[in-house]
Amino acid sequence: MSGSVFSQQDFDFQGIKNVEFTKDNFRADKEGLKRANENIKEGDKIYELGEFNYKYALSYYLDANSFNPNNDELNYKIGKCYLHTNNKIKSILYLEKAVTINPKVRPDLRYLLARGYQLNAEFDKALFQFNSYKSDLNAKINKEEFLEVSKRIDECNSGIELIKTPIRVFIDNMGKTVNSRYPEYSPFITADESVLFFTARKENTTGGEKDQDDNGFYEDIYVCFNINGKWTEPNNIGNPINTESHDATAGLSSDGQKLFVFDGRKNGGDILLSQLKGDSWTSPEKIDKNLYTPHRESSACLSPDENTLYFVSNRPDLSLGGRDIYYSVKDDKGHWSKPINIGPTINTAYEEESIFIHPDGKTLFFSSQGHNSMGGYDIFKSVNINGEWSKPENIGFPVNTPDDDLFFVLSASGKRGYFASFRPDGFGDKDLYTITFLGPEKQMIINTEDNLIASVAAPVIDKVIAKTVEVQATSTTILKGQITDDFAKKPIEAEIELVDNFKGEVIASFKSNSKTGNFLVSLPSGKNYGIAVKSEGYLFHSENFDIPSIVGYQEIRKDIALKNVSVGSKIVLRNIFFDFGKFTLRNESTLELERLYKLLLEAATLRIEISGHTDNKGSAELNRKLSEERAKAVVDYLIQKGIDSSRLTYFGYGKDDPIETNETEQGRQFNRRTEFKILSK
Repeated sequence: MSGSVFSQQDFDFQGIKNVEFTKDNFRADKEGLKRANENIKEGDKIYELGEFNYKYALSYYLDANSFNPNNDELNYKIGKCYLHTNNKIKSILYLEKAVTINPKVRPDLRYLLARGYQLNAEFDKALFQFNSYKSDLNAKINKEEFLEVSKRIDECNSGIELIKTPIRVFIDNMGKTVNSRYPEYSPFITADESVLFFTARKENTTGGEKDQDDNGFYEDIYVCFNINGKWTEPNNIGNPINTESHDATAGLSSDGQKLFVFDGRKNGGDILLSQLKGDSWTSPEKIDKNLYTPHRESSACLSPDENTLYFVSNRPDLSLGGRDIYYSVKDDKGHWSKPINIGPTINTAYEEESIFIHPDGKTLFFSSQGHNSMGGYDIFKSVNINGEWSKPENIGFPVNTPDDDLFFVLSASGKRGYFASFRPDGFGDKDLYTITFLGPEKQMIINTEDNLIASVAAPVIDKVIAKTVEVQATSTTILKGQITDDFAKKPIEAEIELVDNFKGEVIASFKSNSKTGNFLVSLPSGKNYGIAVKSEGYLFHSENFDIPSIVGYQEIRKDIALKNVSVGSKIVLRNIFFDFGKFTLRNESTLELERLYKLLLEAATLRIEISGHTDNKGSAELNRKLSEERAKAVVDYLIQKGIDSSRLTYFGYGKDDPIETNETEQGRQFNRRTEFKILSK
């Protein structure tokens, strides 16, 4: 089974004979013939420059075709040119006509017609033409061509299967506020979908010049913001990121403070890194010498903990075929390891491109010409399970089409994707679109006219009853907020340490924005996390988050006010842990205790009180004694580390000093705590 992506009128070309552009055929219109031949001559000059220029030859060929629509050679060239435009589907009309007039006008005519059918998802027709073309090839003499046609046949068979079970989605143009008549593509979003970066080729490009190779404006990077569900008008991100050459988005950290920029001026293309400092971006710089070669490095992404960098490269020494996906790991000193090929489960003998690691830390999206692609690049998903990547899964039709589908990113919630596409409802070229993945509660009929992507040029008439697809919310928690001075209320740049409490390891470090104090951290589920916030001149602040693996997507807002190191200041030590009813420090407490120890070393005259607190369950005397023993356990730890006992006191307040209500479990949990207070400096 196969069905067209676009409506394609059937044309009857039977009986049409070839008409050459000669005086004998057009005695009554010599001027028209002269203009037509001049147009063909101009078109041929451009055509002979190679396929990158085919689209510029079209206007000349179409003018000539309007004078004489029945020339085999001209119909062939127009069809071939259309296959190198965003309107690839238009090739079918001219290639069908060329086949009818003269099936042997060029040796590759049937192959090109098959490609047109494939791009229109008319897979049965495409298979007929591909097989017909393949039967005329000598597998030994035309080995590469034979393998290419065989690959196309496999793609068509994959397409037939994928179209049988379309996924339930809405695909919507992001609108004229974001899109323009110029190309917009390569979108990247922050984990909470508050900021969007993308590449465009607009008239306000830096320098205002056009690329002489393709007559399009140079690429620049743009940014817009999500305000109450509506996107602001895009702003050119400006210097120092955008230059007078091509500058394109290549990746983005989850918090939007690290932007990867593709610079194509050297080595076939390098990935550079720019960082947001306050409200200004740093000049893009190389990341680490281990990552670069004389070859092309393109798309990049960071794991949520920012300790693993994934990127695409065509370096030949480690490649499994063409462009592959690699990864590099950051060590304790901030240096990146030599790249490692991600392996044959993901990489194929064909090309891979445009990678994106989801904020859940384990789901990788990428585009590939291999696997069970239905044509060109398709978008695939693989999940890392216990250190092994699962077999890549084609994310399905109509998100994937028979044309190239690239640069897909998914929100942290897993419910919305972003990508670029050429469609009839666009504003003139590639536009940015959102994909809304629908849950099973809405049984509906999808008219695929609403679901076209990548190279659409005509409306759809087919209706498909879409198979119900369970949309799984990702198991991810987004923690975001603002860090301020508790007294002055001004934003603070602070370091945020993310701790795996079970392992007792710092697994990531981030910084809040120096101007806004804002931060965003992605917390994959299934762990107990400690968060420690520290800034010079302030007491550190700690929080604890237990995120079970069964928890779906959630956003937590936590604004943190840091307190100055002053007499009377006190903080809760959220990551000090005891077993129920006991006062022995658990191993998970070590990093928190070490932070307190370091504070006392740095402030050598500081005297503090450690206090223990309980909820109101149980007798007052038992609670007082338990809380005192717990406070004493902390003091004993610090004395064993070398802190003079004269600087430390402890007290058990039991249930007498609650900070939340004891009427709820959450309130009681907050009341069960360990604090320290500065007695003197």
